[in-house]
Amino acid sequence: MKKMLLSLTAILPMLILSGCNMVVFEPQGPVARSITELINWSLIWMLLVVVVVFGLFGYIVWKYREKPENKDYEPPEEHGSTLLEIIWTGIPILIVIALTIPTVKTLYALEEAPKGYEEKEPITIHVTSADWKWIFSYPEEGIETVNYVNIPEDRPVLFKMTSASTMQSFWVPALGGQKYTMPKMETELYLVADNPGSYEGQNTNFNGRGYADMKFEVLAQTQKDFDQWVEDVKDTAPKLTEKEYVGLLKPTHLGRLTYSNTHLEWVNHADPDSKAYTNPELYRGHGYQGKTFEEDDNYKNKKPNVIEGHGEDKGHDVSEENHGGDHHGH
Repeated sequence: MKKMLLSLTAILPMLILSGCNMVVFEPQGPVARSITELINWSLIWMLLVVVVVFGLFGYIVWKYREKPENKDYEPPEEHGSTLLEIIWTGIPILIVIALTIPTVKTLYALEEAPKGYEEKEPITIHVTSADWKWIFSYPEEGIETVNYVNIPEDRPVLFKMTSASTMQSFWVPALGGQKYTMPKMETELYLVADNPGSYEGQNTNFNGRGYADMKFEVLAQTQKDFDQWVEDVKDTAPKLTEKEYVGLLKPTHLGRLTYSNTHLEWVNHADPDSKAYTNPELYRGHGYQGKTFEEDDNYKNKKPNVIEGHGEDKGHDVSEENHGGDHHGH
């Protein structure tokens, strides 16, 4: 019996947390830490409720079980207790208040630069979600990347997010919470990485097949390394044309790409009057759509660009031009 109880004790937390992304309990920035603290606060209260409810349930079942000496016992008629009614109504209200106040305070705080970073100038990055890919635009640096984004460590990053197609969800579990990207609208999200490192981001919205694996890498670098990366991209990355960008937005399976200009020159999908770039006729016949890409930095590689996409059609070009020039990879 003792071995069985120990086994159940070990398995139960695994079953409860099997659907959770455990990365959220290892925060790598102040935004993620504030969310983790809120989650832990909620777990404490939920655990308290579970322990009390199940403890009372077991106590009552055991105390009032049928025994030989009370088989014919008939309990007296009860008319209720005002005191007990107040107690078991008031306790849940107090628990809800204890959860609501820190939740509201945290959510409002997340709309601003994290505490301690108010005086640091944020870097602004525009995020555009498309079908099975993420596009990141650096308007100040004049750089655009696909399926990866580099950021400086210990500096606030303001992501201005929109979508070129369906509503999707931008989430980097190690750095912060998720926020939706919506066409012809813009949402904002502040993130900060404490230290250099590689963090996985993904789409967490239930869009359909392949979207769960629509992932990207956030690479936090020292300010020196980030500045060097910006210079390297400006010197070596090709220019993105409007025609090529329209091809990028089609439902396709892309690797990592880098350009020395941004699509914001022609269109900002957050603008309510912007053109729609949906291609519903291309959704049929696709194979597996999303995955994480592990290639080296694409602006350093000299390989022909190949895009996996329509079912068995490997090497499908996004446009008639050589998509991304010599750039293929990280």
